[in-house]
Amino acid sequence: MNPFTILAPPMGKALEFFFSIVPSYGISIILLTLVVSLLLFPMTLKQTRSMKAMQEIQPMVKKLQKEHKGNREELNKELMALYQEKGVNPAAGCLPLILQAPVWFALFRVLRVEVLDGTLNPDDIIRPASKLGEALVAGNTQFFGMDLLTTPSEALQTTIVQFLPYLGLMLIILFTSYYQQWQTTRTRTDAQKQQQASQPQGMQTAMKVLPLLMGVFSFSFPAGLGIYWAVSSTFRIGQQAAILRIDGDPRDAEKASNSKAANPDEAQPHERSGPSPHASKKRSKKRRKK
Repeated sequence: MNPFTILAPPMGKALEFFFSIVPSYGISIILLTLVVSLLLFPMTLKQTRSMKAMQEIQPMVKKLQKEHKGNREELNKELMALYQEKGVNPAAGCLPLILQAPVWFALFRVLRVEVLDGTLNPDDIIRPASKLGEALVAGNTQFFGMDLLTTPSEALQTTIVQFLPYLGLMLIILFTSYYQQWQTTRTRTDAQKQQQASQPQGMQTAMKVLPLLMGVFSFSFPAGLGIYWAVSSTFRIGQQAAILRIDGDPRDAEKASNSKAANPDEAQPHERSGPSPHASKKRSKKRRKK
């Protein structure tokens, strides 16, 4: 059974619901995107924390790999014991992404609904008799000077003035994609940067050009999908900031850990044992008086 087929109609109904409250196709898409993003936030938070936990135990993992280099079976046993001890699930970081995929593709299918010969597509993702269905058939899909069923490439074939709003949307997608990447790399610890530097050059290049590719892809997507992507990216930027606020900046933890490792014998004032220098001076004065 196709999960996209299952999820698309409920999302179409949700889009109809938002349109019945605010009769604007663009605002309905924004509201739907925000609701879906909010529902996925706990899953993303769990994924982020799991990845962070895996990164924290990487030195221990590397040590075990070195110790059991020629014994794969023993290495797997030790790794499983380590994961159990630290409460880490290696699959937890991937599972949320797998679960999110049907949601994203279903949204893609809903937002690219086609109007053919005055009727909606045969899948009835959006009901023709609904207010939104009637608006789509009538062509009431304007939002900030754009027809949300039109792609930027199609708008470019009209006039430059009509293309400008589409160009602005593409620039927003490009900016938010690059900002997300900067936001992620900015908070990487030195250990994470070293780990990334050890990755294949092709993978590093792909990560750098991915935001640019999103801007290129948006040129051929209906503007409604562009609205979804821009709002979703903006939400993820705020989401990442919220996660850093909740869990703290990993760079601060690394600095504290490095400082403690560099000065292991440095005792805190409240941890000092034995008599203080002032107490010793007082006892010396008493002995001289005697």
